[in-house]
Amino acid sequence: MKMSEIKSLSLEDIKSKIVSEKEAIRKLQFAHAISPIENPMKIREARKVIARLETELSARNNA
Repeated sequence: MKMSEIKSLSLEDIKSKIVSEKEAIRKLQFAHAISPIENPMKIREARKVIARLETELSARNNA
């Protein structure tokens, strides 16, 4: 998810997306701990998406 896509989301959409992404990364990490997943870079990308979402949420709260 790119910043341009994130900026077009509403505040509630950003919050719900953060929750769903955190759940997805938890599942990926659990699956990777049991047996290596096919593409472990998905975990890194999920962390980056969460960081982007939280950055935009913080910017909107401070503005």
